[in-house]
Amino acid sequence: MKNHHPQTQIDHLVVAARSLDEGVAWCEATLGITPQAGGEHEQFGTHNRLFKIATPRYPMAYFEIIAIHPAASAHKRKTKKRWFDLDDPALQASIAQEPRLIHFVVNTTDIQFASNTWKAQDLDTGPVVQAQRQSDKGPLQWQITVRQDGQRLLAGTLPTLIQWGKPDDAEPMRLHPRNSLPRSGVSLQNITVTHPAADALKTAYEAVDLKDIAISEGEANISAYLQTPKGLVVLHSRGI
Repeated sequence: MKNHHPQTQIDHLVVAARSLDEGVAWCEATLGITPQAGGEHEQFGTHNRLFKIATPRYPMAYFEIIAIHPAASAHKRKTKKRWFDLDDPALQASIAQEPRLIHFVVNTTDIQFASNTWKAQDLDTGPVVQAQRQSDKGPLQWQITVRQDGQRLLAGTLPTLIQWGKPDDAEPMRLHPRNSLPRSGVSLQNITVTHPAADALKTAYEAVDLKDIAISEGEANISAYLQTPKGLVVLHSRGI
């Protein structure tokens, strides 16, 4: 029987770039490191670069730089719009200026329960989709919530839900990216969220047992505090 008190924690931060080359250049200039190779998400028309940012407070955390794959085949896409609002004109205009933090993803031990819980709070993160990409350790598989319109909710402050592995996988975290990524020199110290609907966000986070993210009322924003070779760097989403 599934555990109906899912454990949920930070999985990864999402920085969107107009191209992966721009994302890598931004990462080197801003954080002082070069991200590792990632892979292609054929069903969503994107590709990525990754690096580990895990700390005792956020033990599974890694960092994703994502961009639309220029050679992606449209007929392989599973949704009309790409995930993480990457087809949104306002977001595209923003990342044309420079790559930026747009979202974060949390992993949970029972994605269907967590998704249904949020849906009951009028927060529909979309159906649970089985996804995969190739990695040097073999096929990397996960379940993730993706809306058909590709939208993030509450300006990205309500995270996307992910559950690693196939349904009922005996070792779902075995190929988690954090396990194969080397130490990067960048570590996540803190993450905070502000939003006009702070109370609704607090209720949503508590319902899936998501902790270690301070929420307060204000303009929509995610702030990620990162210790880097360039010192403490704070990234902000600023409502994008």
